Amino acid sequence: MSFVLVAIESAKVKWQTDQAKAAQQQKLAEPENAAAAPSSNNKMSWGTELWDQYDNLSIHTNKGIEVLDKYANFLRDRVAIETEYAGKLRRLVKNYQPKKKEEEDNEFTSRQAFRNLLKEVGDLAGQREVVSETLQLQIIQGVTLLSKTLREDRKKCLNDGTMLQQTLSAQLSSLERAKRNYDKAYRDSEKAVENYKKADMDFNLSRAEVERYKNIMTSKIQQSDDAKNEYANQLQKTNNLQQQHYGILLPAVFNRLQELDEKRTRGIREFIIGAADVESSVAPIIARCMEGIVKAGESINETEDSLKVIERYQSGFTPPTDIPFEDLSKMDPSAVPQSNYSSVPYNHLTIKSGTLTAAKLKKARGGILNSIFGSNKQRQIIEACITMKNSLTADGQKEDFSDLPPNQQRKKLQAKIAELQHKVDQETNTRDGLMKMKIVYEANSSLGNPMTVEGQLNESEHELEKLKVNLKKYQGFLDKANQLQVANNSPQSNRNQLQNGHRTSRHSNGSASADDHHDGDDQPDDAGSLSSSASPESGLGTSHTSLPGSGQGSANENATGEETSYETEVELLQPLGTCRALYPFEATSEGSIPMNEGEELQVIENDQGDGWTRVRRANNSNGWDEGFVPTSYIECTLFA
Repeated sequence: MSFVLVAIESAKVKWQTDQAKAAQQQKLAEPENAAAAPSSNNKMSWGTELWDQYDNLSIHTNKGIEVLDKYANFLRDRVAIETEYAGKLRRLVKNYQPKKKEEEDNEFTSRQAFRNLLKEVGDLAGQREVVSETLQLQIIQGVTLLSKTLREDRKKCLNDGTMLQQTLSAQLSSLERAKRNYDKAYRDSEKAVENYKKADMDFNLSRAEVERYKNIMTSKIQQSDDAKNEYANQLQKTNNLQQQHYGILLPAVFNRLQELDEKRTRGIREFIIGAADVESSVAPIIARCMEGIVKAGESINETEDSLKVIERYQSGFTPPTDIPFEDLSKMDPSAVPQSNYSSVPYNHLTIKSGTLTAAKLKKARGGILNSIFGSNKQRQIIEACITMKNSLTADGQKEDFSDLPPNQQRKKLQAKIAELQHKVDQETNTRDGLMKMKIVYEANSSLGNPMTVEGQLNESEHELEKLKVNLKKYQGFLDKANQLQVANNSPQSNRNQLQNGHRTSRHSNGSASADDHHDGDDQPDDAGSLSSSASPESGLGTSHTSLPGSGQGSANENATGEETSYETEVELLQPLGTCRALYPFEATSEGSIPMNEGEELQVIENDQGDGWTRVRRANNSNGWDEGFVPTSYIECTLFA
């Protein structure tokens, strides 16, 4: 009995000793844990303050990264809007750019201001593109990279935290098992002690039976001691691990999550400020664009534009004088009254300078030719002659601009002369430079071969000669235009000419010719008809089968009863050479001209492959007869 009590006392003492050692170790670990805890700058840390909020910290950090991704999506949508806005501004500027046919209106200040406005809007679109590209390359890529990095770091932190939780849970499970084993072994030992006591007091049992109960008791006590020691050991391990878990390991993970979240917050701040800096960087340029738009608006001058309208459209004609009163009582009753109020009958087609486009003029010519010429072959010949009338400029005007009013003609000629003079000066400088280079090469052959410059010099001389010829030609046009009397070109003068019953055709040199009346014939006014002396449009000569109103062809006019009147300025084509008739030719087709054997004529258009040559000769009325003759009937001598 005393032995049992001693064993129990020794077990209690051992257990108390183990507990004291565990408490002492725990006290020694507390200062170490306190020293290991982050305490820099006395900053509140998640590791110490939120040691038990693992799940909430996981959710919070995930929401923070989602906010960062949402900001990245916001920037992408804004970049798309900026790009679309810039593209639409570009298309807007392109759609409203002045067309080539409107370039002549660019001299007006309002048009110039509008073009400057479009330029500034284009620059504004460029700045929006800069904002879009900078946000895409700097801000959005930075946000995307930061979000990716934060997600990876967060995943690592959560994995480490999960492993720590699993380790602590496993140790707690081991402690629980050790405690259960110790509890069971302790109860078994107490039961064995009680059984031994009963057996020792029972005198009916043999000594061997008592000894067996004693051995069982001793074994159970030993098992209880072993279970107790295992429980104490597991408890010590669990306490140490739990101290490390909540004091060092898990706080370190939480502190990493705190740094990660602070990095995200700091990144959002920097990216928002950076996006604002991108916008601010283009603000001065946008402000200059606005200043340019304001300056363009302020440059509009209505007085200057009004003067330019006058300068452009001023014809130089004088206003018509008063219409004279006609006293019918003093007129010959047999005379046919003339109208003083209209230059052409209502049903006549009048073409005046600058009033019809080339397409309408071509349509009008086609209608006239269809009504006059019955043969397709003859009509094709006439149309070819009409097409090859005067030399036209690139914009469809005559070479001497005689289709324009006098003032406009002089302005065009002056501008053309200034342009040619500038080209002459440039080509002269080029020629002088080549000549100096040639002289240097001739003086020192080591510098170069003078023959290499010879070809360029000849080409420059040839080009300079062509420019001088053109310059002289346009100076002649200008002199001729300056010599024209404005009164001869006024509407009143045309009316006075019509009142006299004469048909007047105005040539490009300002001369006028009146066709003689035939006996007893009332000729209609066909001052601009397709006769040889009045129309460079047709290029036809006067013949017995010529057009209505030409004198010889008046019978055809009376037969058809058609009256077609044209008013236009004409210009004689320059002769290409001369020809001599080898055989007599009688004009039997419309548009041809008769000739006698040995007669000398001027060639004004070569054979175009149809066997006909266009010629001209002077007539008795100080005019010209033009028409076509067979090429095989003449011998041509062309000018060099």
